Amino acid sequence: MSFGRFADAWWFLLLIAISGLIVAYVLLQRRRRRNTMRFTNLALLEKVAPKRARKTRHVPIALLLAALTLFTIALAGPTAEARVPRNRATVMMVIDVSLSMEATDVKPNRLEAAQAAAKSFASGLTPGINLGLISFAGTATVLVSPTTSRQGVVKAIETLRLAQSTATGEAIFSALQSIESFSQVVGGQEGPPPARIVLMSDGKQTIPTDNQDDPRGMFTAARAASDMKIPVSTISFGTSDGTVDIDGRRTPVPVDDDSLEQVAKLSGGEFYKAATADELRKVYDTLGEQIGYEVKDADASRPWLILGTVAAISAAASALFIGQRLP
Repeated sequence: MSFGRFADAWWFLLLIAISGLIVAYVLLQRRRRRNTMRFTNLALLEKVAPKRARKTRHVPIALLLAALTLFTIALAGPTAEARVPRNRATVMMVIDVSLSMEATDVKPNRLEAAQAAAKSFASGLTPGINLGLISFAGTATVLVSPTTSRQGVVKAIETLRLAQSTATGEAIFSALQSIESFSQVVGGQEGPPPARIVLMSDGKQTIPTDNQDDPRGMFTAARAASDMKIPVSTISFGTSDGTVDIDGRRTPVPVDDDSLEQVAKLSGGEFYKAATADELRKVYDTLGEQIGYEVKDADASRPWLILGTVAAISAAASALFIGQRLP
């Protein structure tokens, strides 16, 4: 129950009437007492008005007035903050499949751990979310356009394969384009649904080469996302000790936390770091909670109606048992 906000607070004007009933009852009791004291023969008074517990005879009317007060609160429409599933939103999940994802610093390797966590994230999203999937290495590929069906997304995650290079900017631009195209179809009178990009990567952008501010670079794409009011939540996955074999040579593939954090900052999203498979699952769980649910003011009148009904029934019962009459 909450006294924080009321949808129709003007119903509280009824409390004036309830206050009037209280005043009238008190005055009536005083008048009755004065009339009773007019009996000069105390013995006769004892027979006419036998002794009874003075306090208990007020219980029925007190309960009735309490019930009226509780019903008034319910009519005023009390609200309380409630966590409810979103009924419309668009999320593009973007997964890095560059060769660095073969590193085994996360067991069994980065890619397999990422696939397991991504499938869990996709399966756990609330039904109202339209989820799409993009994989990227040297280019970005839209594997699944936004849809409420999770089966296609999960199957596409299972088929992810490694490729050369890392075009993070292209991946973000592709996600923005997919969201924009989908929003044009489902916008309607309410406008496009809120959208977000969830980007998981483990290394530096290599296309364009070492230039995040290139027109097709990751920082430029992040600014474009900010302009479109589509935040990019980035996940830096892996450790600084990761290595892979490329052309027979052991090549270090440390994670690039700084760039991914900057992308999140520029776009208005959040940055997360995951160095283990368990940490990655927790990050996806957190994102699932943030994306799948929203806090709204929900009707909180039911408890007041229940209490009012209980008080009204109690008033009737006490009137019958205490005074043998209804108040």
